[in-house]
Amino acid sequence: IDVLVNNASATSSFGETPSTTDMNTATRALDVTLLGAWRVIQAFLQHLRRSAHGRVVNVSSGAGSHGDPTFGLTTDNAMGPTYAVAKAALNALTVCWANELEGDGVLVNAVGPGFTATFEGGEGMGARPVAEGAASVVWGCLLPDDGPTGGFFRDGQPVPW
Repeated sequence: IDVLVNNASATSSFGETPSTTDMNTATRALDVTLLGAWRVIQAFLQHLRRSAHGRVVNVSSGAGSHGDPTFGLTTDNAMGPTYAVAKAALNALTVCWANELEGDGVLVNAVGPGFTATFEGGEGMGARPVAEGAASVVWGCLLPDDGPTGGFFRDGQPVPW
């Protein structure tokens, strides 16, 4: 396996707040978004280490970032804390895996595709076309061997998280 893309995620109700969060929903979201990615990397780790150009791309979100002015952690994003915390944790996990795999030549990065029209009516709401969002993920898959590892990116540019 040369490239592993973790794109599974779970959300909660729009408008959720920390005080109204259903903890069963939060547990499920963390299990899918964070622990699911962790399990998948573990399951394919020996194959990634054998690859001459191993890449792991964790699909994250600006919602898990302090630096995204529209959807980030410091905004009143209607996605809610369950989604945001799960994506922030995925970004942290990305750094942990990058540190472990640095000597193995496997690059591990998180990529936020941005607000992408992956739902009916999305482009009408200002979401970017799917191809534009997907280009960020493809960028992470095709990094050169001396490319970055342990970062969070959108459109090939670092995003603070």
